[in-house]
Amino acid sequence: MKKAFFISDLHLGARYSDDIHDAERRVTRWLDSVRHEMAELYLMGDILDYWYEYRYVVPRGYVRFFGKLAELSDSGVKIHWFIGNHDIWIFDYIPHELGIEVIDGSAIRDIMGSRFFLAHGDGVGRHSLSFRFLRALFRNRLCQHLYAAIHPRWTVPFANGWSSLSRQSHKEVPSVDDQACRATRRYVEEYSTTHPDINYYVFGHFHVAEDIAMPNNARMVVLGDWIKLFTYASFDGTTLELRHANIPAQ
Repeated sequence: MKKAFFISDLHLGARYSDDIHDAERRVTRWLDSVRHEMAELYLMGDILDYWYEYRYVVPRGYVRFFGKLAELSDSGVKIHWFIGNHDIWIFDYIPHELGIEVIDGSAIRDIMGSRFFLAHGDGVGRHSLSFRFLRALFRNRLCQHLYAAIHPRWTVPFANGWSSLSRQSHKEVPSVDDQACRATRRYVEEYSTTHPDINYYVFGHFHVAEDIAMPNNARMVVLGDWIKLFTYASFDGTTLELRHANIPAQ
């Protein structure tokens, strides 16, 4: 039976990873393990820890992962990539080279007879003024052009350092993610009362794995991550399951 798969927050290439290549191999092994069941793949943001496309060049790395996505796409699997807050700057390379649909923001999709509200999660619910300012700044076209004018020898180390500090601050203050997740949960509770046609709400971003009942028999699923949890969701047209990927590190 063919299924839709949902995965989020791989943070491939993260410099705080014990072994960036092994993290990439682990994901590709999982993709191989489920490919015979896969009709669609939803990459729900922060798939890469940092990515910035220049007009004529792209960052090094991710060869195994990109190759596997290209192989799946060429075999007929429909792949959808929701931009997160770490892989914001995807432009035309990934869609054109890999045959992937890239979505910036939320989307409502009909999947195998059920209606899904899909988003990475960082733009859903109420957030602090500083978070909203940074989110708008990173998506501003003028700021993107100015950033692109700086040589990558400066921008890549800066971005990797920022990411590592951000991850460390969330480890030290875990309530930050908890508060944001609760804010999103309140948003979904309110939204689902006026949108009874939505069956499932699927998010990444919060680095927790949760399956929560919502009004009107809807469910909110938070996908976890591939830093510590190694979780994903699958949907066969009847059941949306949040599962652990039993793929050991090598």
